[in-house]
Amino acid sequence: MRSGLLTLFLFTFTFSENCIAQQVSPTPQLYSPGTLTQLRNIQKAALASDYAYTRTAYLSNNIGPRLSGSPQAQRAVEYVAGEMRKLGLDVRLQKVMVPHWVRGEERGEIIEFPGMAPGTTQKIVLTALGGSIATPASGLSADVVVVSSYDELTRLGRSGVSGKVVLFNGKFDRELAESGFGLDAYGQAVQFRGGGAVAAARLGAVGVLVRSAGGSQNRLAHTGGMRYADGVRQIPAAAITFEDAETIAHLATAGKVRVRFTITPKTLPDAVSYNVIADLLGSEKPDEVVIVSGHLDSWDLGTGALDDATGIAVSMQVPSLLKQLNLRPRRTIRMIAYMNEENGLRGGTTYAREETANLSKHFAAIESDLGASRPLGILFTGKSEIAAYLEPIADILSSQGARLVQHEPGGVGADISPLTIAGVPSFAPFFDTRTYFNYHHTAADTFDKVDPKELAELGSVMAVLAYGLANLEQPLPR
Repeated sequence: MRSGLLTLFLFTFTFSENCIAQQVSPTPQLYSPGTLTQLRNIQKAALASDYAYTRTAYLSNNIGPRLSGSPQAQRAVEYVAGEMRKLGLDVRLQKVMVPHWVRGEERGEIIEFPGMAPGTTQKIVLTALGGSIATPASGLSADVVVVSSYDELTRLGRSGVSGKVVLFNGKFDRELAESGFGLDAYGQAVQFRGGGAVAAARLGAVGVLVRSAGGSQNRLAHTGGMRYADGVRQIPAAAITFEDAETIAHLATAGKVRVRFTITPKTLPDAVSYNVIADLLGSEKPDEVVIVSGHLDSWDLGTGALDDATGIAVSMQVPSLLKQLNLRPRRTIRMIAYMNEENGLRGGTTYAREETANLSKHFAAIESDLGASRPLGILFTGKSEIAAYLEPIADILSSQGARLVQHEPGGVGADISPLTIAGVPSFAPFFDTRTYFNYHHTAADTFDKVDPKELAELGSVMAVLAYGLANLEQPLPR
């Protein structure tokens, strides 16, 4: 009897709850006919616009490399904030304390090797890894031991490593990259850049050289951040080019190889910098936010055109296009130019920390930070059900070959990763990354590598996605 009453109660409660849900649920459509028309107009305007291209040129050529703490980074903050104010956006600068590391001088040579002519050396092209300490002013000279994995290093043990320079000769898989998986190839190679110094120092090494983690075969060294660990001796760390890694590894098979390299970087006290935040207020739900973003800082070897002036420029272009078309989104679109993605992620973590109380109002976050090659579609992180919400957008983007929608549970952007972890649905353009890592973090990351047609296509994906999410008739699953 009691069991039957309980069953009846649960049925009645569930039925009533479903009826209420049906009464208060939003319209079953995802996008209104008006929004779909507007999205097509945005796409057309984006593909015809040179706004992002001219802003990329200014950030790359006029301002130049923008390493955190540098005068160029500060100039970039002022420039982007000024451009957003010209559009009439609500602009604020969010203070961020950033690492201030400066590169100094760099040179290297092989000073002893089998078959060398008396009195000669061979030059090696290298660059300090971000965050590295300096060598002695006179340089660091030591024998080289070559490994291609951490397992090989471990097998050598302290007796095989102590007092030596370790060359991590982990190769970038070019065939994998040429198959369209450049990011995967990079992910495999970059492990030695980040952790090689600590692993080698634990076995007594006096320095590390790391084969460049990118795909360049033009004798260009690939920089990037490295790390030290508490309780482990800090040793100098530099990246060497593909060609020089090959040379040293070949010579080492024949006998003793000794190198001398000099790097003179300095780590200065943390510097004051800023995230640039610019809001285009929503018409119906201004407290709900859709972020469009990239990172303002860059490494200092090139001019940071692909990484990430293009991402900043296409994010800036989103409110510019909407102003041009006299469109106001239902939700607020927030353009963020993050500072310090490259060597600290301070901008992204500062923003997420200061917005902790408002994260439930962050409807979506979009980041562009993989260059500006042809976009293939959209990546997203969050509930897999989100894919269905993107289908009408993908249908519009199919006319430019950007129809793919792919779920990436691990995340789609570094700066927005704290938001992703907090449950904010996150999105990024889905890129063809076959060539990006030929330039990434090298001296060749310059404006001439930016294709205006492909950048316009990227700008279209960013603007259509941002406006579509901002006008979505239903909440995203989260």
